[in-house]
This record gives sequence, structure tokens and C-alpha cells, in this order.
Amino acid sequence: MAIITMFFMFAMISFVTNMAAPFGNIWKNQYSWAGMWGNMMNFLAYLIMGIPAGKLMSRIGYKKTALIALAVGFVGMVVQYLSSLMGADVQTFSVSGQPVMLNFLIYLLGAFVCGFCVCMLNTVVNPMLNLLGGGGNRGNQLIQTGGTLNSLTGTLTPLLVGALIGQVTDRTAMGDVAPLLFIAMGVFAVAFLIICFVAIPEPNRVRPQAGVKDKYSAWSFRHLVLGVIAIFFYVGTEVGIPAELNFYLTDVDGKGTGAAIGGAVAAVYWLLMMVGRAGSAAISGKVSTRTQLTVVSLVAIVLVVVAIILPSSIRISMPGYSVADGFKMFQVPISALFLVLCGLCTSLMWGGIFNLSVEGLGKYTEQASGIFMMMVVGGGVMPLIQNALAGSIGYMGSYWLVVAMLAYILFYALVGSKNVNKDILTE
Repeated sequence: MAIITMFFMFAMISFVTNMAAPFGNIWKNQYSWAGMWGNMMNFLAYLIMGIPAGKLMSRIGYKKTALIALAVGFVGMVVQYLSSLMGADVQTFSVSGQPVMLNFLIYLLGAFVCGFCVCMLNTVVNPMLNLLGGGGNRGNQLIQTGGTLNSLTGTLTPLLVGALIGQVTDRTAMGDVAPLLFIAMGVFAVAFLIICFVAIPEPNRVRPQAGVKDKYSAWSFRHLVLGVIAIFFYVGTEVGIPAELNFYLTDVDGKGTGAAIGGAVAAVYWLLMMVGRAGSAAISGKVSTRTQLTVVSLVAIVLVVVAIILPSSIRISMPGYSVADGFKMFQVPISALFLVLCGLCTSLMWGGIFNLSVEGLGKYTEQASGIFMMMVVGGGVMPLIQNALAGSIGYMGSYWLVVAMLAYILFYALVGSKNVNKDILTE
């Protein structure tokens, strides 16, 4: 029952997180610079809440931390909904002479609050699944299985947002996606009630003793420190690939294929992440985490480089959805296909990096989980940098940043993930 509950919360994480990038199409139409700022605020919360979430879990336990996270998430959705109701005529400041209205700041606040929620949920879900699986390949297997459900909701979110928005126009507003926000509120409320009545164990939880200072900490482990950097780059890669692809397809050739089409094609990326995680869950009992991470890092580098090199004039049919036409095949640059295929590779990276980073940490696992969540801020920072690069060197040129991040992940899989601090007592 505890594993099933963690799987459900894993699915919720992606549902909330993946709203930010497609919502960005609404705000990007009003403010040209604002496309990734909701995403940035969502992930900035990780930087602030990561370590406190780990400490909170050590103090009050997994279940209470999860309940607090769900309550915070409900509030975040309410705040985002309020951005569609108020402040549209109140200017707060200007950027390059362009007025910025209060409703946008309210939306950013809501995205920030939701970031606190998913940070706490991540802090609970990942170490619990790893510990319930006994670490090693089995722990990775449970994380990848939960990640499969995570990818399923990640697939549905941009698809639903794109269908609700349709073609972005000057009249497009947050009110158009209000139904999705109501669904999210309902999911949070139901999840809160369910978890109230579910018995969640507290595996391996060591309460800090007053007046006793440990000479070591999670930071004492080299493979964790390098893994923290790897997760920073990984989340930047995972979010950056489909988010920038969404913008690219919405704005391709200066004409636009529409937010619905861009969102639907980007949703295929998350669908392939679900397929990849399901495949990894099936083989993780026999194939080591390190081997899987090495292979997918190499393949992802090749796919992104090919996408960058191929000219946009070469087109291919990919599935999309519009309110007027329903599901149909749309002509998009062939680069989109190679970027979407990266979903098969990035699908394994989160679970693989987390599993390798906390291997052998024992009593330091909860602290390590908090540190890990803090660095998920990379999912806000790196896509923001990539989006800025896209404005100066083009959408495809910005993907060289993704190649560099994938190269570091490959280094971590080959060298950085080895535990060289086995002399530290962890019991």
C-alpha cells in the first residue's frame, strides 16, 4: 500500500510541474520575455525548500510531510486560478517600456507555491521507494515504475493545456485553462483524504540527537556531490528539451503551428519517457543502473546533435491536436522527431542518478534527499538560460547547452558515481 501511494504521488508531481511550460505560451503572447518564468518560479522553490524539506521529513516523518505538501499544492492552484480573475488592469512595473500587470505576478506566486509542494513530494517519494526496494537495482526498479506514472501525467498535461488554449491569440488568457486548474485542486483534495487513512511506514528514519554532532554528513560523499550536479543538469535537460521544442513549433518559420500542435508534439516526448521508464523497470533487476545511465546518455547526445544539424526545411508528419480538426498528422521540422526521441533516454536518468547518488548513504539518505531536491532548481535555471540563448542564436542553436549537460551526465555515469567513501560509517 505504501508503494502504491508513492506511485500516485509520483504521478502528481509531473502533473503539477508540466503545467508551467505550456502555460508559458499564454504569458509569452502577452510578454515576449515571460515564456519560461512560471517554470523558473516553480523550480526556484526547490532551491529554497529542498534542504528544509529533508529536515522536515526527519522531524515529522514521511506521511505528515506528504500531507503538508498536498495542502500547499492546493493553495498554489487556487492562487494560479486567481490570476485569471483579478489584476488584469493593474500595472505594477514595466520591462522595456512594456507594462506588466498584477495578474502575471499573481500567477508567478502560484507557480512558486506549487514548487514548494512538488519539492516536498519529491523529497518523500524518491527515498521511500528506494528504501522500500532495498536500494540497488531493486530500488531503482521501483523509482522507474513510479516514474512511468509520472511520465503518463506529464504526457497528458501539455496535451490538455494545448487543447484548451488552441491557437494562441491576443484574447488567450489563463481563464481558458481554468478547467485544468479545477481538476488539479480536486486531485489534491482527494489525495489528501486518501493519504490521511493510509498507513505509511517510516523506513530508516534517524532522529537527530540534541548535543550530538556527527563529524560527517551527506556532503562527505563524493558520489553524492557529483550526483547533485548531475541532477541539476538532468532536470534542466528534461524540462528544456520539450519546453523549447514547444516554443519552436508554436513559432516555427514565424508563422506558428499553434500552441495545441506544439503542446501535442511535446507531449509525445513525455509519452516516450513513460515507455522508457516502463522498459527500465522491466530490466532493472538484471541490468545495472550505471550501465543504463551510460547508454542513454550517449544515445541522447547523438540524438540532440543530429537535431541541431538537420535543416528545418526537412519536414516530417507527427501527431497533433487542435480544437478545430481534432487529432491529425501535422508537418513539422524533422528535428522535432529526434528531440522527442530523447524522451526514451531522459526517462531513465532521474531514477538512475538518484539511485547511484544515495547508494551506501544509510542514515544520511534523508539529508541527501533534501540536498537533491534543492538542486532540482536546475529545471528552472537551465531552460531559462536556454530560452535566452534561443533568442540570440536560434532555437536549435540553444540545444548545444543540452549537449553539454548530457556530456556531464555521461561523465557521472562512467566515473563520478563510484562510491570512494566507503570508510564512513552509515548505520
